[in-house]
Amino acid sequence: MQIRDAVPGDWPAMWAFMRPIVQAGETYPWPPDTTESWTRAYWMERPKPASRLVAVVDGRVAGTVEIHPNLPGQGAHVANAGFMVDPAYGRRGIGRALGEAALARAKADGFHAMQFNAVVATNVHAVKLWHSLGMATLALIPGAFDHPAEGPVDLHLMYKAL
Repeated sequence: MQIRDAVPGDWPAMWAFMRPIVQAGETYPWPPDTTESWTRAYWMERPKPASRLVAVVDGRVAGTVEIHPNLPGQGAHVANAGFMVDPAYGRRGIGRALGEAALARAKADGFHAMQFNAVVATNVHAVKLWHSLGMATLALIPGAFDHPAEGPVDLHLMYKAL
């Protein structure tokens, strides 16, 4: 597996697995009908200090992370990140490798901490992964995510100093 900066040519492969993840509405708070153009702008076109990485396995993009300031101005020293892994590559360490790379990149880019605002409680693999990488759940926000099958479920607010 190779972790590298994403390039514009990676987008079609990224969107191929990102679209069904967003449409499922189980792990991302974005509307299921979020457009490709909006997603591409959000994920790929933010100015520095934002960055985006991909995990490549056997020449195929298997996952991605985008890293950006959690807040503007006085909150810009804390990073936030979004992750998506192609389900065809699930349970192969892609998420862990991207998580480790994202934490390292955020620190190298001068961020002092990483904060996740909305890790869905039913996404138990993600919650377990982030805890294993040193992220702490600071709060559970009751019923803050409207899961399509489970109804209102909690969101983890997570944090790690870098």
